Amino acid sequence: MAQVIDGKKLAKEIQESVTKEVSELVKKGKQPGLAVVLVGDNQASRTYVRNKQKRTEEAGMKSVLIELPEEVSEAELLQQVEDLNQDDSIHGILVQLPLPKHISEDKVIDAISQEKDVDGFHPLNVGNLFIGKETLVPCTPAGIIELIKSTGESIEGKRAVVIGRSNIVGKPVAQLLLQENATVTIAHSRTKDLPAVASEADILVVATGRAKFVKKNFVKPGAIVIDVGMDRDENNKLCGDVDYEDVFEQAGFITPVPGGVGPMTITMLLKNTLTAAKKIICQTRLDGSDDFARKVLNS
Repeated sequence: MAQVIDGKKLAKEIQESVTKEVSELVKKGKQPGLAVVLVGDNQASRTYVRNKQKRTEEAGMKSVLIELPEEVSEAELLQQVEDLNQDDSIHGILVQLPLPKHISEDKVIDAISQEKDVDGFHPLNVGNLFIGKETLVPCTPAGIIELIKSTGESIEGKRAVVIGRSNIVGKPVAQLLLQENATVTIAHSRTKDLPAVASEADILVVATGRAKFVKKNFVKPGAIVIDVGMDRDENNKLCGDVDYEDVFEQAGFITPVPGGVGPMTITMLLKNTLTAAKKIICQTRLDGSDDFARKVLNS
């Protein structure tokens, strides 16, 4: 029988640590700032942004929301991003996706300063991740690694299978697992005999976007199962990509939906914003005599 990995509890613990560090920075006159740009009136995006704002403020950070109409031009949005790049009070920039079809998401992501890219989507940050350099890491994959570590099980030497190859979750989480010295397989819709491949995993990360896709026969007895999905079942009830009830007896550890990966994503966004703020503060103030900047860098 599986042990449930409590994402809400872990997210709260990490946010408390972030809040403490933010408080120390604020005492020294530097408040980390996160700006979120919302284009249009997508209700799901609006709800998600509202949650981000709330958690940002709870952590003691400056929270800025910029709302733009659906018909805003690409040039206007890019100028808004550049203005935030130049704003010294903003250390993290997030443009909420998806964007209207007339705007190139790639151009917008590329326009965000690498140092303020708290989503970890900028090509330079992606490149740094894949060559093992310190960088801002996509929030959901970073949260997944924290969830796995919270089980107390070592990642090193384990066989990990990631079902899903998206640039947002599948590929970066596979790279992070590789950096933790797991042996990693990326599986997907074209993988032959997917259940057999998945059932070899000590750590199984599922990000398919298909409700209850993974059944008991996909899961090695005692495996750690991380469900990234957020779907609706036949009764319109929230569920994941893993058939929780079917897999529960087989797995060693499992994340629930909701309450697993979801709460970690915003928490890791806050952690990224704090990391970005500390680096930016040090870059602008470390001149050989600035003790404050040195303390921030070493904290």
